[in-house]
Amino acid sequence: MKSNAISCDLLVIGAGVAGTAAALFAAKRGLSTAIAGMTSQFDFVSGLMDLIGVHPETREALHCNPWDVITALKHAAPRHPYSRMDARIIRTAFDEYLDALSASGLVYHREPFGNIPVVTSAGTRKMTYAIPAGMAEGALALAHKRPCLLVDFEGLKGFSAVQIAESLRSHWPDIQTTRISLFNRPADRYPLAIAHKIESAETHARLAEDLRPLAQSAEVVGFPAVLGVSAANAVQADLARQLNRPVFEIPMLPPSIPGRRLAAALENILQAQNVLSYIPQRVLSAVVRSDGTFQCEIGCQDATVTLHSRAIVLATGRFFAKGLMATRKGLQETVFNLPVYQPDERSEWHHEDLLHPKGHPINQAGLETDANFRPVDKNGQPIYPSLYAAGAILAHQDWMRTKCGTGLSVATAFAAVNAFLNSETESAAHGTVSCCTN
Repeated sequence: MKSNAISCDLLVIGAGVAGTAAALFAAKRGLSTAIAGMTSQFDFVSGLMDLIGVHPETREALHCNPWDVITALKHAAPRHPYSRMDARIIRTAFDEYLDALSASGLVYHREPFGNIPVVTSAGTRKMTYAIPAGMAEGALALAHKRPCLLVDFEGLKGFSAVQIAESLRSHWPDIQTTRISLFNRPADRYPLAIAHKIESAETHARLAEDLRPLAQSAEVVGFPAVLGVSAANAVQADLARQLNRPVFEIPMLPPSIPGRRLAAALENILQAQNVLSYIPQRVLSAVVRSDGTFQCEIGCQDATVTLHSRAIVLATGRFFAKGLMATRKGLQETVFNLPVYQPDERSEWHHEDLLHPKGHPINQAGLETDANFRPVDKNGQPIYPSLYAAGAILAHQDWMRTKCGTGLSVATAFAAVNAFLNSETESAAHGTVSCCTN
């Protein structure tokens, strides 16, 4: 059964990092905004916000200054999405995004010009641009090699304090470990279950009591990132008070609790900004009307909403988020069937060397755009004047290898929204603004 049509200025298709960022930026600029898509991607978001950590044309990793790399991209990788933006735009986008999260209670720590090395659950050191405040003490302890107690929980999969300590021993020698048994039932040992249960004052008081004698020689105490979901700040503060020393979290394998926290914060922000949310629902069809605006069917086959919008930001990601689909004949974009930049033959998708220093060609596939992030045809012309793209679906970038996922998503979402606003301003100046009609 279909409802009456709804109209808005901008529809964002995709509810991952790029989509939610685009909706946030649009709503803050006074655009009536709707968003549709699935948020399951946030289970795979570590909570770390990468800007760029690996130069895409070299083997060099662990860059200390991402802004130097972004500047170098204009010469080394001129078709990379970052190369289409001035560094000031990227910085402004990140500032606005992190400020919005901070105002919602999800505070991030960053350095003005450098990446921050943080410990991962594999015991490696990763460079990232911004980290949740609850991980900041760990980065500081790593940098100064402060005596540390690492804690894990019995039955928790994917996190071993002993493995982390042994992997870091040559760089951070003064790490002690312990394993705590907090929960009796197997079902209580999953990350989300632990995170919810540990929010109980009684539970984390018992945890602090167990750890107090073990932490006497430590200056900081590290935990897997399961110290609460909605009340993580309070749990960490209370544990730090009871242990009389700073505590920090280490990001884990999926499902990611920091990713859940980020999704919840963004949901609250979008609700406060009056964004019309169709999450978690998919766009079933999208057509361009004769006046250049869009009509989309959102929902499921039995209950759909018809939505008219003046513009769309396509932030549907690649394969995992189903923005792109692989067939025997090649790659297809799944909403508008837009042309996809890709190797000519399937045999060219991958190098024979799994660890090829420049990555695999398939990971450069995606939508090619003009300077305003509008998808273009083979002649470089915008396919639809008011269709924009942002995030991982963009071509000429390998966000996983170069560690630029969040930065790419946030910056291109910012650029796409502002490109639409600029086009509206120009149209108004010429008296040609289009309007949606029901």
